[in-house]
Amino acid sequence: MTQDPASARSEIRIDTSKPHPARMYDWFLGGKDNYPVDEEMARQLLTVDARGRDMARVNRAFMHRAIRWLSAQGVRQYLDVGTGIPTEPNLHQIAQEAAPESRIVYCDNDPIVLAHAAALLRSTPEGATDYIQADARDPESILERAGKVLDFDQPVALSMLALLHFLGDEDGAHDIVAKLVDQLAPGSYLVLSQVTGDFDPEGAAKAVGMYKARGLTLRPRSRDELAAFFDGLELVEPGVSLTAEWHPELGEPVPVQGDDPIPGWAAVARKP
Repeated sequence: MTQDPASARSEIRIDTSKPHPARMYDWFLGGKDNYPVDEEMARQLLTVDARGRDMARVNRAFMHRAIRWLSAQGVRQYLDVGTGIPTEPNLHQIAQEAAPESRIVYCDNDPIVLAHAAALLRSTPEGATDYIQADARDPESILERAGKVLDFDQPVALSMLALLHFLGDEDGAHDIVAKLVDQLAPGSYLVLSQVTGDFDPEGAAKAVGMYKARGLTLRPRSRDELAAFFDGLELVEPGVSLTAEWHPELGEPVPVQGDDPIPGWAAVARKP
């Protein structure tokens, strides 16, 4: 492992003065690794769209389906940036169930994820898992450290799920993705999911304001804006689709409130 989890946990300093997206996501999923400040913010977001929990579950289900699909294509290496707090089944459990020799590197910058790093490292004997404490805005460091476990001369699936909407254009979101993809071998894949304001621009604007008031970034993107991250790659059918509608046959449906679409886009693309 890149950092000994026991020694790292002793150094953890969790900032509970403002909400953190990973902890809010945990609250939406029914987890307990969050603080009152996270719950308060999450409940405020529910006043904008009462389906916040549904959004989290739908995104999680997309991850499960995407990893099953990738495993069926022969992918055996995964780099997951923006891992979040572990919720079973995790990515490595899905991948290694299909192919025990799969190797997975997780990456996140939230100290509370580091506190649960041991849950991310329960690999099969045939495979490997690792955890990197790093910021998505530092792709060079991520690649250097992930290279201790992954062979970048062979295909890797890079997943950045429900992450890009926390990276603004001013943060260099496109450059970050491009730098990571550039180091991947032909036959690798990029997996993205992203919150959108396409169906409720007014509600999305309110959510952006809530985040901004707390010093946080929320950048909803349109379908076309998400598609731009895949320039130069070969989109897998059905292309950029609603998160819930990407190969639904690969997982159990997620019950949601109402008939309106869950406002998120997702896609998988292959590097030629």
